[in-house]
Amino acid sequence: MHFLGLSALAHDTAAALLGDTGFLSAVEESKLTRSRNSFGIPREAIRFCLDSASIGWGDVRAIALASRPWHSWARRSWMRARYLPLSPVMSAYYESKFLGDLARELNNLRILRMFSGNSRVPVLTFDHHLCHAASAFYASPFDRAIVLTLDEQGDGLSGTVATGKNGQLRAEHSVAFPHSLSWVYSQVTELLGYRPREHEHKTQWLSQTAEPSFTEVFLKMLRRPPNPYPRLDSRYFQRGFAGQLAFSAEFYRQTGISLNPEKHIDPKVLATLAASLQRACEIVVAELAKSLSKRYGIDNLCLAGGLFLNPLLISAIEDTSPFKNVFVQPAAGNEGTALGAAFLARAHCGAPAVPNALPYVYLGPKYSNDEIKSVLDNCKASYRWLSSDTQKIQETIKLLLAGKIVGWFDGAAEFGPRALGDRSLIASPWAPYVRENLNDYVKHREPFRPFALSVSEEDAGKYFIFTPPALYMANMSCVRSEHREKFADYLLPRDRVRLHVVAPRVNPLFARLLSSFGERAPAPVLLNTSFNLFGEPLVLSPRHAVRSYFCSGADALVIGSFLLAKS
Repeated sequence: MHFLGLSALAHDTAAALLGDTGFLSAVEESKLTRSRNSFGIPREAIRFCLDSASIGWGDVRAIALASRPWHSWARRSWMRARYLPLSPVMSAYYESKFLGDLARELNNLRILRMFSGNSRVPVLTFDHHLCHAASAFYASPFDRAIVLTLDEQGDGLSGTVATGKNGQLRAEHSVAFPHSLSWVYSQVTELLGYRPREHEHKTQWLSQTAEPSFTEVFLKMLRRPPNPYPRLDSRYFQRGFAGQLAFSAEFYRQTGISLNPEKHIDPKVLATLAASLQRACEIVVAELAKSLSKRYGIDNLCLAGGLFLNPLLISAIEDTSPFKNVFVQPAAGNEGTALGAAFLARAHCGAPAVPNALPYVYLGPKYSNDEIKSVLDNCKASYRWLSSDTQKIQETIKLLLAGKIVGWFDGAAEFGPRALGDRSLIASPWAPYVRENLNDYVKHREPFRPFALSVSEEDAGKYFIFTPPALYMANMSCVRSEHREKFADYLLPRDRVRLHVVAPRVNPLFARLLSSFGERAPAPVLLNTSFNLFGEPLVLSPRHAVRSYFCSGADALVIGSFLLAKS
């Protein structure tokens, strides 16, 4: 029995196919179309999911969409109606936009029914945040858990609290837009000069370069004690929470920033803003987590939603909340709702829950050596054949010890935003100028953004203090004091690093590479970053990998059983 889950069709669209043994495939539309932003029906992602399982529409029990268009329109319209007297022009603009959104989403539902043979395959719709919650709870190892979801807004809501018990998920509380930490985070991201809803990761890492001097300003803006849920103070925003940059004169007065958009803001002040926002969000969410633990008396916490793509925030929750176990759904953003929609559809149709349905995130396309060779020959690329995994590891280690940056393309592509060892750029952390070369000639990114360190699960405890979310690079870890000097170049405040722990049972070849590298290096640790060109999604196919390799400063490419190296 197959269930096809689709994310909300607003942005970062994706499809996931759930079978009787777990997820068979899942992929984001943007990775297939090579565009950072994808909207509407994820046609290529749907095609991949069906083709990879060798099934057609007749084999699909139900299609599940992580959005309820009518509910979304009603909630958003009601919110804007309340602000109509304060901001009539902007409220009218948004009302007309919401009607356009509703018409487009209803048309997408009509097209989905046409794809699936009209009424033969039902198209089920579920609340966006309930899909976030389902993606976290049903993918977690817990029988009982509190589930917290927070994002900018989905179906008119910015967050949900749910409880999961014995396979049943129940919504307990919702946070209505505009009371959204994610929305404020995007507003500050734009104020810093970055692209909102895309470059929030830059804001989070910039926060590590300054002191959070404006934390109290943001706390007054983001919460209203004793209410534990996010609650925005309207004094800090323009009427109706409208406009490209919606901060009011009160915000600029308290932070000392000029209202003139053309006036240059001191970079130190920008870093202080980022640090203060990050710290305030950590305090608000950690206090909410404490409140939920006290109210429901459950030891396990599951997290999903775009806000929880922030590793610093996850670690703050782990450090300060009373929960014994914290699980973060690896694809916590909008794309992950495709997983939740499939889970909910299966429950809706009376099928039993699938235990251990998401043991790994390697759910995207994978390619045979014949398919890879066809691409290499078509590109007239020179390559070497590696006859075994042992030779593949040995040749890769030679390159790494020589200080080379290596593209590592192996197995199925990862689902979600992070490279976890199948579509990665790897290098020795101790190679001279490796960070500068990666930043300047490959990634073209800001020097304050940290690279991840990958280590096998068998060796991780010797060098680092970590928790289970490190398996998905979802949180921060600490270097043990006796190994601090070894990783000094990669330390963030409080001796923290961004760590990727590789489980041999999940990715045996990459774990073996790490262990073998450690036999000839100071530690079995490799620098790991996503394999992609600047401004593009993670590579997916051999053609994407070859293009990214030749168009970047990467020194070599190990792809399947083939090795390409630049002289």
